[in-house]
Amino acid sequence: MKYLIDLHTHTIVSGHAYTTLLENIKQASEVGIKIMGTSEHGPKMPGAPHIWYFGNMDKIPREVYGVTVLKGCEANILNINGELDIPEIIQNKLDYIIASLHDVCIEPGDKEYNTTAVLNAMDNPNIDILGHLGNPVYPIDIDAIVDKAKEKNILIEINNGSLSGSREGSYDNCIKIAQACKEKGVRVILGTDSHISFTIGNFDKVKELVDSAKMPEELIMNTNEKKIVEYLKGKGKLENFNLE
Repeated sequence: MKYLIDLHTHTIVSGHAYTTLLENIKQASEVGIKIMGTSEHGPKMPGAPHIWYFGNMDKIPREVYGVTVLKGCEANILNINGELDIPEIIQNKLDYIIASLHDVCIEPGDKEYNTTAVLNAMDNPNIDILGHLGNPVYPIDIDAIVDKAKEKNILIEINNGSLSGSREGSYDNCIKIAQACKEKGVRVILGTDSHISFTIGNFDKVKELVDSAKMPEELIMNTNEKKIVEYLKGKGKLENFNLE
């Protein structure tokens, strides 16, 4: 199974990544990625870009080096109310939003606290993807979140970076999340969480996991360009974009 889409990527603009946007897109082109999303960390992450960066992303061409470029953000969930660090006026301009928990932006709590923060964030219609939920630092009620993802039409990310050592101990949670998504018919999206160009399009660890979970292809969003475009259009985004 070939994966053609990578929406979780970072550049030097995020403050702790190592390549530029053009370098990332070039790598995506070379490894066969058809749609690459750029998703810098939201401004509450130390070193992250100013909010103006996200407001100015319409300057990025839609296609570069033959790769369709989607303009997003990995926004930070800030509190138990599920608030994000991106104001609504900017949220409405982006092609997609990943919402994630990071310990420098929200202190890890118990299972109930973490779950409530994510569930409340999911009431925001601009959120499209929940990022790296398998992080063991944040215990969650997997079934409650997957059920709400189905209700709210939100994708669950399975994060290759987490499985490659950036969040140790994530595998057991990620396989449980994948299995819950499979059982409940909730769509997943695989993300590399690249912080350097060379990992863009490398889904080696997460491929092993979804294969182990016997995840059906129809639930994996990365296998066909039309899947992600139609999904985002269904949420009122990419209104003036059509695949050729």
